[in-house]
Amino acid sequence: MIAIDGPAGSGKSTLGTALARRLDLSTLDTGASYRAVAAEALHQGLNIHDGHAVASLVEHSTLEVGDRTIINGRDVTAEIRSDAVNTAVSIVAAHQEVRDHLVSWQRRWADEHDGGVIEGRDIGSVVFPEAAIKLYLTADPEERARRRAEEGIEGIARRDRIDSTRTASPLMAAEGSWAIDTTSLPVTQIVEMVLERLEHTEEGQ
Repeated sequence: MIAIDGPAGSGKSTLGTALARRLDLSTLDTGASYRAVAAEALHQGLNIHDGHAVASLVEHSTLEVGDRTIINGRDVTAEIRSDAVNTAVSIVAAHQEVRDHLVSWQRRWADEHDGGVIEGRDIGSVVFPEAAIKLYLTADPEERARRRAEEGIEGIARRDRIDSTRTASPLMAAEGSWAIDTTSLPVTQIVEMVLERLEHTEEGQ
């Protein structure tokens, strides 16, 4: 199990995909699960500020996250990157009831896939604190905004503020995590750094 946390645009998905390919592991973007729920809540006309209503939606929904993101049989792969979902997802993710359901779903996913490379905002701190490697990625705000051009620097700052100050599983570096600034590091170099650390961790067991 490799846990990757960090704010939007820090390079979690890019690194996660590269590591999973090298290690022949499955990868899960947990952010896509929250985005799918936000998209479905908006689709159904729910009040996204009503945590109980959104949690009930999660409880009674089917969800698939992989190459495509599908909720209740509806392919929302493109929709989850829309402006509306960009605005709604941090609100949806702040509800403890919603997080409880999705954390359970994420743990079931890991059981079914015998671990994996899993990325999000509370993976090392809450979902899988026992992960073999816990990474916390950061990058300069300008670089993160460039990577997430559809959100812009103001949108990135807004999400950072909400995600880091929410009561339910705030964005934070987990205890024992390795902080990596990805601003100017190529992903190939980061992959080699992580693989070397993983090798040393396994040797020390």
